[in-house]
Amino acid sequence: MALKPDRIETVTDVSFFSSSATATRGGVVSVTGGGSGVSMDNAAAVVSYASVASGNKPVGVLLNDVVSLDLTRQHINYHKDEVQKGGKVTLLQVGQVTTNLVSGTIAAGDAAYAGPSGYITNVLPVGDNTEEYYRVGRFLSKKDTDGYAKVAVSIA
Repeated sequence: MALKPDRIETVTDVSFFSSSATATRGGVVSVTGGGSGVSMDNAAAVVSYASVASGNKPVGVLLNDVVSLDLTRQHINYHKDEVQKGGKVTLLQVGQVTTNLVSGTIAAGDAAYAGPSGYITNVLPVGDNTEEYYRVGRFLSKKDTDGYAKVAVSIA
């Protein structure tokens, strides 16, 4: 479980598809399809956890688990917010989450940036001085004993 249920969803987006990889909710996803377009069902609007933060711009915090299931044998568990690979995902763009996809030594008040593999960090990607592209919000707490931290998300 990478995302605790105590979250505030002010602005969400459902216009993106997941990539062909599985993913756990709670991290920052970036556009990987080469574009997004303006229509709700544009096939180029694909997001995933970027392996390297530099060069990938954050779109939102993933609110669904992306799974790979044999749908002829079992169904998606909608109560767990599961989505099949390649399906529509919900992204948080403004709000608050408590996640354990956090890297580094953080403190309350630190700026939050998109890090590698979807992690949220207080370190700007190496070689990049364009802070506004990678900033996803601000940390509202330090990590607890289980590795969870509260993050105010503001991706505009």
